[in-house]
Parts: sequence; C-alpha cells; structure tokens
Amino acid sequence: MKNLYSFLVFAFLFQFVFSQDSQVIDTTRRVANITYNKNGNEVKFTPKTPPLNQIAGAPKAFYKHFWEFGDGDYSKEETPTKKYNNTGDYEVKYWATNVYDTGKPPTSRPKKINIDNASDTAEASKSMTEDIALIRNREPRPNEEMVVVMSYKNYKDYATNGTLHLYFNEQKYKADNFELADTRVYNNEQVIESEDYVFSHEIDDEQAFYASAKNNINLLRAKFKDSTEKENLELTLAESKATYKKSTVVKFDNMKPNEERNIFYTFKTTPEMLKDTSAIISVRSIYIPDDNYKTHKVKDMEMEIVTSHDPNKMSSNATFLNYRLVRFKRPKFKIRFQNNGEGPANTIRLETDIPEMFDKSTIRVEDMYPKVKICPKQEVSYSCLDTTYTSKQAIFTFKNIYLPGSEQKNVKDYDSTQGFVKYSLKFGKNFHKQKTKSRTAIIFDKNEPIITNYSTTRFLPGISIGAKAGYNSFNNLNDSKSYFVGATISPYKSYKWYWQVELLNSFHQFNGNKIITEENIDTATFIGRERTTIANSFDNVDWELPVLIRYNINNYIGLGAGLQGMISLSEKSTNSIKIDRAQTENGLDIEPYQNISETTIVTSESFSNFRTGILFEVTAGFARIGPSLGARYILNSKENYNYMQLYAIWKF
Repeated sequence: MKNLYSFLVFAFLFQFVFSQDSQVIDTTRRVANITYNKNGNEVKFTPKTPPLNQIAGAPKAFYKHFWEFGDGDYSKEETPTKKYNNTGDYEVKYWATNVYDTGKPPTSRPKKINIDNASDTAEASKSMTEDIALIRNREPRPNEEMVVVMSYKNYKDYATNGTLHLYFNEQKYKADNFELADTRVYNNEQVIESEDYVFSHEIDDEQAFYASAKNNINLLRAKFKDSTEKENLELTLAESKATYKKSTVVKFDNMKPNEERNIFYTFKTTPEMLKDTSAIISVRSIYIPDDNYKTHKVKDMEMEIVTSHDPNKMSSNATFLNYRLVRFKRPKFKIRFQNNGEGPANTIRLETDIPEMFDKSTIRVEDMYPKVKICPKQEVSYSCLDTTYTSKQAIFTFKNIYLPGSEQKNVKDYDSTQGFVKYSLKFGKNFHKQKTKSRTAIIFDKNEPIITNYSTTRFLPGISIGAKAGYNSFNNLNDSKSYFVGATISPYKSYKWYWQVELLNSFHQFNGNKIITEENIDTATFIGRERTTIANSFDNVDWELPVLIRYNINNYIGLGAGLQGMISLSEKSTNSIKIDRAQTENGLDIEPYQNISETTIVTSESFSNFRTGILFEVTAGFARIGPSLGARYILNSKENYNYMQLYAIWKF
C-alpha cells in the first residue's frame, strides 16, 4: 500500500510539472505554421501567423514574409504561388518577421511537399539585374536567426565552373556578430568551409605577400566599389581577409550562360553581437565566374543592427487644421527620443525642420524631459536646454545632462532612458494652404544622427462657395443673347491644385436659320410664283454643370480645365411658316408678292437636348478668395455650339 501511495504521489507531481511546463511553452512560444493548396505542380502557400503585440506609440504592427521553396527559388510575398519543374519531395521553409511587435519573431517548422505531377513548362524566374547580389530576410538582431541569399548569374557566353566566397564578422569588432548555422545549395554546388584567417606579421611566403601588399590593400579599401569587374584576385582576397574574420567557399560547375542560381545561408546572431544601433555591419561576396581566369566581381551588403523598435518619433497636434481658424493658433509639436546606447548621453541635439509657413521667432518650449532650465546667452556649467536657429531649422540642445542608455549596466527603468521636447509656434504672416513635412535629426553626444519619421500638417479642405454671373457669346448662332447666374463650390483657399464644381442657370435666346423656297404654279385659277418662308426662334433656360480642375499660378492668376454637361431645363421653340404669291406673265412678275397665309407653331420641351463639352479658362483677380474676372471657352460636342463665357466671380 505504501508503494502504491508513493507511486500515485509521484505520478501526480509528474503530471503537475509536465502540465505546467506545457502551459508555459504554449503561452510564451509563438509559432507560424505553413499551409498550402496543391494543384498538380502548382502550390499556393499561406502562412498562419500568431497575433501581433502592438508596440505602444509605434506604427501599426505587421509581418514581413520570406519563403524558401526547396528548389533554389524564394519569395517575399505573403501568399506566393510556386510551380515546380520536377517531381519529388521539397522541403519548404518560412520565416515571419514581426515589425513593430513587442515579442520575438515566431518560429516555423519546415514542411515537406510532394510533387508527383510536374511539368517542364514551369521555368525558374529570371529577375537579376546584376551578376552577383546579396539580400536578407530581416535586419540582424541579437540572439535571432536570419537568412542571407547570395544570387549569382553567368554573364559569360559559355558554361563555366567557378567559385563563390562569402566573408562575415568584421575584424574591427571584438566579438563575432554571426555564426553560420547552415548553407543550402540546390545545383550540386560544393560547400567548402575555409579556415579562419587573421592578419598577422608572421613571415612566410603567404604572409610576405600580404605584408608587401599592405599599401595596396589600404588603397583598395579607399577606392573599393561594388559590382565592378576586377582582375587582381589576390589583392581582393587579401583585403577581404584583412577586413573579415571568417568566410565560406562554394564551388559550382557547369553553369549555363544567363543561368541564375541562389545559395541560402542561415546565420544566427550571437548574444555578444554589437548593440550600437548607429553602427553598420557588413558581409561581402566575391564571385569568380570562371576558375581559369582571375576576373571577379565583389558585392558588399550593409546592415543596421536592430535591438528593438526605436521610439524616436516626432508628432504634432496639427495633423489636420481648419484653414479659416488657424491664424492665431499655436500648433504644438513633440519630439521623443531614447538613448539606446550602452552608456549615458551628456549632450542631446535635436535638429528640427521648421516649415516656411511657421514663424521660428515665436517658438516657445512648453515642456521637456529631462527637466532643465532654458540656457542663458552665456555659457554655463549647469544642465539647460539651448535653442538656436538656422534658416530652416530650430535646434534644441540638452547640455550637461545625464540620460542613461537602455543597454547600460544596472539600468532597469526603461522609461528613464527616454526624453522629449514639446514646443509650440505661430504661423507666419503670409502662409499658404500647404501640406508640410518636418522631421528631426537626433544626435546623442558625437554619434551619427538618428532621423525620425516625418511629422505632417494638413489642412482640411473646407468649403468655399462662390457667386458667379456673366455672358455667353455664341458666334455661330443668329441674334444670340445669353446671360447666366450660378454658384460654385470648391475647397477653401487652395494653394495650387484644386477641384471646382459649378451649377449655372443661363437664359438663352437665338434665331435659327431662315429657309426660303420658291416654286412656279400654273392652275386654272392662278398662274405665278409661290414663295414659302420658314423661320424659327428659341427661348431656352439651360443648366450648365461644369466640373474642372484649377491651378493657381499665384495669388492673382488662375487656370482651369474640365468637362461640362448642359441640359435645357425649358426649351421653347417658335416655328413660323409664311406663304406669299405673285402673278407672272411670260415669266415676269406683274404684281408684288401678297401674303396668302401665315402659320405659327409653338412647342415646349423640358429636360431635353443634353450636350457635353470640354472647357478651358483663365481668371485674373484674387485667385484664392475674393473677386476675380474670368474668360472660359467651351468646345461643345454639338456642331456650331462652341461659345465663349465672360464672367465675374466672388469666392467666400
């Protein structure tokens, strides 16, 4: 019984511990799964990614995607479709990179895909614009995995056997940034892990060469250029070995002309990886297309180290403004920054763009952190905030402060590494309704500047109602008289380009062409000539509906072009038929024409006679707001219906 009791207790504890471990793993580890839909040799892949954890204050979080299809091809699409050439099993890999997310990238297990119905019609994509290229699936981050793809193309006109070198872990950094975890080839390439090489002054044949080439190596560093064809292979290799600690070599055979291939490297970034986000690290590839010759090409890939989302940001409460009401307002801007370094910052300089529409002399600091006094004109030894100006910038400088770095030892309060400046200012005297963009260069001590996002100010379109009246001149119509009144609607006081819609009510009177016909009549009661006169006149009320795009050249001149529709709201037509006769003898009139009959027919229609056209115009006066005069020419789709419009307009 005692043994049974002990067994039950052990089983209970085991189950408890196991369940707790399982729960911890399930709640902390995020996994992205590969799903697919196969149709013959065509496979559509779809990732199932875990929910994102948005970083507060950052742009919307999202995933970046990278697929390796197991045949030497890859894609950065979210849901790519892949056609396989050959039957067989393919191991598909997927990496999801969480951007503006608080956690680590999710892990993903490879998935094997069996293709049993391949087609030779599927061809490998050819997209290389260079003969050698390097890409990566994400920026390097300590303790994470990343993929580097080296793509190469045979630019010779014959099949070649050659060599590829990949160099990494720069000599200038004490710790290694990368560990090469895996190399994947898909065209029978041979991977050769080369020995590490460290530049030294030991005297042997090889070292003697490098020592004698030292000046040339330095010259090569100064004049090094990517993707250019080089001939001195020994010098390139010597310079690369002097620059990088480690390398790997791949041999390839029987590469056809214009053939493109990819080699995949999985790197694991080390815990000791450089954490200075202002630093740039690099890897280098050397492509020798034909081992029979020393001709080669070199490609460097620079990368910026990422530790976490950088909250350096510029924001404003002036994102959307009402242009009618901003004259005496003070828009506010806030610059946030964080010291992500391994030590404290003593001087922080914020070089902030000030758009032309604002008056720099009205800047007022509303708040700040660290809390300090405003600097006086003379130099002081205490902590303060200094404000200076250039033609296009305001420069805020924290002097003599201590802002700890997020990577600094014994710093546990993450918020203590952050700071901000909040300021307000007024608009200038003559500012236009323009969208503005401004950003800040943040400089911690003597480090390279960190550039924030753009902070934008936009004005709401607003509504401007205009009253318009004028005269329409129809040169091709008889006795035409046309006047109109109407209203316009457009954005309020637009700077350059803007739209405008109008409704015009015109009153139009004109005569049609008069038709006169004559014929001889010979009857028992009358011998002579008969004349028939047909005349018509129109009295219309028309609606004109122009829609146009306008451009203000300056405050006084504007241009416009657009489309117009016109319909007759009321169309009254008066048609008169008059018949006159005159007796003739021997073909000559022996008496004047006398009216025999006269008939008048009046018809009316509504919403008839729809016409379209295009228009061009110019205005002079107060182009953006207020009164102006304009001339518009309308090319109508109806024959003989083109006309000129002269008008006055007042926008409110």
